[in-house]
Amino acid sequence: MAVAEITKDNFQTEVLASEKPVLLDFWASWCGPCRMLSPVVEELAEERADIKVGKVNVDEQPELSGQFGIMSIPTLLVFRDGKKVDESVGVVPKSAIETMLR
Repeated sequence: MAVAEITKDNFQTEVLASEKPVLLDFWASWCGPCRMLSPVVEELAEERADIKVGKVNVDEQPELSGQFGIMSIPTLLVFRDGKKVDESVGVVPKSAIETMLR
């Protein structure tokens, strides 16, 4: 499944109302660690039909970044049933992300 671009306008339908768990990647184009993590996030999106994967550009979506207290990027959040259930800051291995999604 393709990675969705998440904005304040589609956050409600794409994340909070999703029937699947959602992995959100808060990132920015100028962030080196974000560029390192991005292929891993995209790989998970392709491999896992049981989850939804979205990316939030912190420069373009400051409201969402503020709402979730994003202070460092990359930050990964996992949502289930409309609630944040897990969080990871920095570059982490794919196995750690998979653990978050269990």
